[in-house]
This record gives sequence, C-alpha cells and structure tokens, in this order.
Amino acid sequence: MIRTVAHEVNRLEIAVGPPYGDFRSRYERAVPVFDAGRFAELARADASWQEVLRATEENAPHEFIRYWEFDARPIMGLAGDRWNCVEYLMGNHTIAQRMYAINPAIMLYAPLRTAIHEDREGVTWFAVDQPSTRFGSFGDPGIAAVGVELDRKLAALLEHLGAPVPEVLI
Repeated sequence: MIRTVAHEVNRLEIAVGPPYGDFRSRYERAVPVFDAGRFAELARADASWQEVLRATEENAPHEFIRYWEFDARPIMGLAGDRWNCVEYLMGNHTIAQRMYAINPAIMLYAPLRTAIHEDREGVTWFAVDQPSTRFGSFGDPGIAAVGVELDRKLAALLEHLGAPVPEVLI
C-alpha cells in the first residue's frame, strides 16, 4: 500500500529585531540542549514515565528542548556565502509521545525544524513551519489537537523572546 498525502504548510518567517548573535543566544538560553546523559540514566534505571515527565519539565523551562543544531555558515562560507544561519531541531519528547501513541509517523515532523538567519540587509529572522499545519495532515483529531497546542507553546516562546507572534499561532 502507498499513501500520498498532499497538505498545505504555513512557514512562519518572523523578523525578530535583535542582531543575529543576540537573538541566537537568547533562543539557546530559552531552549536548552537535551540532557542526553540524564535521560540515558532514566532509561537504564527503567524510570517511570512520571519521572521522565519531571526531568523533561526541568530540562525545558519554556516547553522546548534543542535536540540538534547545525551552523551553516562555516560550510557555506567555503562557497563565499557569509550570512549567518543556524538550524535546530526543537521539541519536547513528552508532547510528541502523545501523538506518537496514535501514529508513530508524526516523527517526520517532531521535533520541529527551526532556523535563525540573516538576510541580505542584515535583518535577523526566525523561521519555523506552523506545527498545526504539519500535524493536521495526519487526519487524526488527537494529533491535530496537539499540533494546535504546539502553536500556542511556540507563541509563548516567541513572546518570551520578545519576538512578534504571528496571529495564526494564537
């Protein structure tokens, strides 16, 4: 069997105001790195899900964790491009689990892919696909509801960072 699912996605591009380095630093403080050692310990100890929830809450003060990052400038600089750009995988495995329990294919979009970059005029941008438009494509009301919840959590993060919040997230 093969399924082809066409769906529309809103890519949100937000001019964030502060210089690239300042905004990137604020983002990285608000969205800490995944504490892999701590969660490996929990796995070895066969911890309860409640313990995982508590540890995640401590690791994600603004609901999100950074699982991965890639600074594109060094490699793209080899071609002469000098713009700053870093991309991240940002999410929360305890939120994703609620969708995963319904359909593991949601991992295609969880964690969320985000980017902070400068344009030709030196304006700093934050870009992300709107979670509800990604997760709504699965056609399941439980998954769709979590996608809308992620929209709200993303709006709260942007507000915390002092960035404009797109109306579609509220």
